[in-house]
Amino acid sequence: MTSATTEINRAEASSEGPLNPGLLNKMDAYWRAANYLSVGQIYLKDNPLLERPLTLDDVKPRLLGHWGTTPGLNFLYVHWNRIIRERHLDMIYVIGPGHGGPGLVANTYLEGSYSEIYPHIEQNRDGIKRLFRQFSWPYGIPSHVAPETPGSIHEGGELGYSLVHAYGAAFDNPNLIVACVVGDGEAETGPLATSWHSNKFLNPATDGAVLPILHLNGYKIANPTVLARIPHAELEDLMRGYGYEPFTLEGHDPATMHQKAAAAFDKIFDRIAEIQKVAREGGSTDRPAWPMLIMRTPKGWTGPKEVDGKPVEGTWRAHQVPFAELREKPDHLRLLEDWMRSYKPEELFDEKGAFREELADIAPKGRLRMGMNDHANGGLLWQPLKVPSFRSFAVKVDTPGATTAESTRVLGKMLHAVMEANMDTKNFRVFGPDETASNRLQDVITRTGKTWEAETLPVDENLSRTGRVMEILSEHMCQGWLEGYLLTGRHGFFNCYEAFIHIIDSMVNQHAKWLKVTRQIPWRKPIASLNYLLSSLVWRQDHNGFSHQDPGFIDHLVNKKADVVRIYLPPDANTLLSVADHCLRSKNYINLIVAGKQPAPQWLTMDEAVAHCTTGLGVWKWASNDNGNPDVVMACCGDVPTMEALAAVMLLRTQAPDLRIRFVNVVDLMTLQPSSEHPHGLSDEEYDLVFPPKVPTIFAFHGYPWGIHRLTYRRHNHDNLHVRGYKEEGTTTTPFDMCVLNNIDRFQLALDAITRVKRLASKVDDARQWYSEEIQRHRLYVSENGEDLPEIQCWQWEPGQSS
Repeated sequence: MTSATTEINRAEASSEGPLNPGLLNKMDAYWRAANYLSVGQIYLKDNPLLERPLTLDDVKPRLLGHWGTTPGLNFLYVHWNRIIRERHLDMIYVIGPGHGGPGLVANTYLEGSYSEIYPHIEQNRDGIKRLFRQFSWPYGIPSHVAPETPGSIHEGGELGYSLVHAYGAAFDNPNLIVACVVGDGEAETGPLATSWHSNKFLNPATDGAVLPILHLNGYKIANPTVLARIPHAELEDLMRGYGYEPFTLEGHDPATMHQKAAAAFDKIFDRIAEIQKVAREGGSTDRPAWPMLIMRTPKGWTGPKEVDGKPVEGTWRAHQVPFAELREKPDHLRLLEDWMRSYKPEELFDEKGAFREELADIAPKGRLRMGMNDHANGGLLWQPLKVPSFRSFAVKVDTPGATTAESTRVLGKMLHAVMEANMDTKNFRVFGPDETASNRLQDVITRTGKTWEAETLPVDENLSRTGRVMEILSEHMCQGWLEGYLLTGRHGFFNCYEAFIHIIDSMVNQHAKWLKVTRQIPWRKPIASLNYLLSSLVWRQDHNGFSHQDPGFIDHLVNKKADVVRIYLPPDANTLLSVADHCLRSKNYINLIVAGKQPAPQWLTMDEAVAHCTTGLGVWKWASNDNGNPDVVMACCGDVPTMEALAAVMLLRTQAPDLRIRFVNVVDLMTLQPSSEHPHGLSDEEYDLVFPPKVPTIFAFHGYPWGIHRLTYRRHNHDNLHVRGYKEEGTTTTPFDMCVLNNIDRFQLALDAITRVKRLASKVDDARQWYSEEIQRHRLYVSENGEDLPEIQCWQWEPGQSS
């Protein structure tokens, strides 16, 4: 049994509403066309216009996709089209229930965007056949609102991020409106629940507008949704509590719903225009109650009401494919045909299969079509970031280790200059979960302030309605805002505590997938890179204890495609400046920078730092005495491991004065991989020049030690590579004791060198005894005094004989 959706009789059309009968009929026909194309994508591979009775040969062997949310999305799209056309709005969509992909593909096809981008999907019978066949088909297109879908900046495969992406797109885009559909299942996620608070950061004078539409169709895959089952008054109060002005649209009769929707959208967009006018012309600084829409429609609207005697429309059974046993149950084939014919395709498409001109004409034209909006292909709007010379912020280093500086504080001065240089274009923001100052980047707040639209008190500092630093105690929000900002053509920088960046592991997964896919889509233009700075690092979280100690985000990113991910661990401020300059100028990457904020020795002059960062790793000759023929390679990656490795070299001068040591520092982690695996990787020949075969390498690494083994397992001499790193040993203790607990301290590294060099076998027993005594002395002192040994706290590099 099907719910027929026939043309609305002009005589029956409601006179109560903004739509005249002619426009009402055209909009309803447009909606029927979108629904027809959506069902066809899920089910058919042939006979696209039902010009003959359906057969099993016309049906796909695997039925994949989601119908339940799609008709509601199609309904919204046709109404957005009217609003865009009548008001000449610059508008994009973000679809939280991204599994409604067939609807967005259908609508961009009907408006002509799809065929312009993909000319082989013509506006005719053959084009519709290809449109149907490619959907959820091998080497076709995904079922979600994927990068392949025109007009999309949000796939929606993983739920929870639609609204935060929408707000990120609206920041600094004063003429843009982002229509964001929040699925009622998605609304149950933690990130989405927090995202409603983005309205406290949206400036109506300088930013665009976000219109959230909470799409209540009642069910997830197999269960009712929470917000659909609470009293409507309670739901409206919830939205008012978030600071919105809620509008409600509810029903199932097409004629009535079209008129009600048109009236609601007219009021909503009048309200948005009023809010912006008051702020932009009247100078109002009051935080407005932005409108939002609660839309309650049946799940699987206009689809089968019953299948095999069980209710479908308006139930969880409509979520995916309403019925799939077409080969086992012949009546299902007739059910499908009746359902599709209920949309009257013969009224929608002409004899060639083209969408009828009088219906297509009601859509916006040119770049006003949502499928062709430049903001949804942000690379088209991308402008190079103005980056002042990083050399102007260099730390003066006369001799290695003689100067002390806080590396991230130095970076903060550079980022402040970047912010100042781009104030005219307003296309750069810094994001962080209440940690920008804690991570020593507070200079970036100077004169620019922190974005804030909520109440302020006299005690508050640096809060500003026009602030450029975005802080909220939610890593999800920072990540989502930044993604939306980048995807619409701007630049940004995200700083976070190292241990807690894991909160957005899944989000960075999705962004990495987006970048990977868009590299193969010629019309998707490159966007600015997603840049992370992780500070408050594992080795200096001794005061906060075990809960704050985790360097595993490095391992997480290494899993991503090599052409997307870059990972840098600069050992001092000058290398950090060089790396940051490169990352800020780059496109289409995820750049991870791991750098400490505590006072630490500075090793390289700016010229040395630039040369070192250019190669990614290198021999520090001033710390080596191997004369081209090392007994051991002391390698390191990360600021604290670098200091401990250098301290171990000094110890070895006493323990084994004739030991020939080569000191190697790695700043670009991916250089360790073979060049066949990563663009930054060294060839085997280059690698062997740095790490000679048969020579033991003692490697002090910032992260988990198996990460280095994973990157180098194909290298020559891998069996002779011995890595020390974090191994989940931590507590509230002293900085050096953190190193001792994880066996990455200078004593352990020196002992490792002695035990691995065969010609020093006679020294091994004495070295082990010495190691045990030094560790015992350290532990007793720490236990008694609550701080590290004076010679540890005051340690400085002393130049020795170098090669």
